[in-house]
Amino acid sequence: MKKKLLMALAVLVGVGIVIQFVPVERSNPPVVRDLDAPPDVKGVLRASCYDCHSNETRWPWYSRVAPTSWLVAHDVEEARSHFNFSLWGTYEPKKQQRVAAKMWEEVNDGEMPLPAYLLAHSDARLTDDDKALLESWTAMVSGER
Repeated sequence: MKKKLLMALAVLVGVGIVIQFVPVERSNPPVVRDLDAPPDVKGVLRASCYDCHSNETRWPWYSRVAPTSWLVAHDVEEARSHFNFSLWGTYEPKKQQRVAAKMWEEVNDGEMPLPAYLLAHSDARLTDDDKALLESWTAMVSGER
C-alpha cells in the first residue's frame, strides 16, 4: 500500500513538472487608443478592470505556474475579446455605449470584478463610492443620462 502511494505521488510530481513546459501566451500588445475618462473614473477602472480588460495586464507570479497560468491567460484573453480599454478609442460610439451599459449591468449584479479575481486582488474590490462613480460614468457614456 505504501509503495502504491509513493508511486502515485511520484507520478503527480512528474506530471506537475512536465505541465510547466506547456507554453502559455502572456502578452501585452501595444496600447492603441486608451480610454479617455475623468481621472477618478480611470483610477477605479485601472484598479479593478485593467488587468483583464486592457493590454496593460499585470501578470502575477501565479500566472507563470501551470495549471493556474492556463486559467489566468484564458480569462485575460476572454476579457479582452469582450472589450479592451487599450482599444476603447477605436470603438464606434454605439459600441462604446453598448459596452458601458453592459459594464454597469455586470458591476451592479456583482459579476465583475470576478469573485475569483478578488480572492487574490482584494484591492480591486469596488466600494459603494466606486460603484456610484461607475454608475454615473457608464450612464453618461451609454446615453442613459
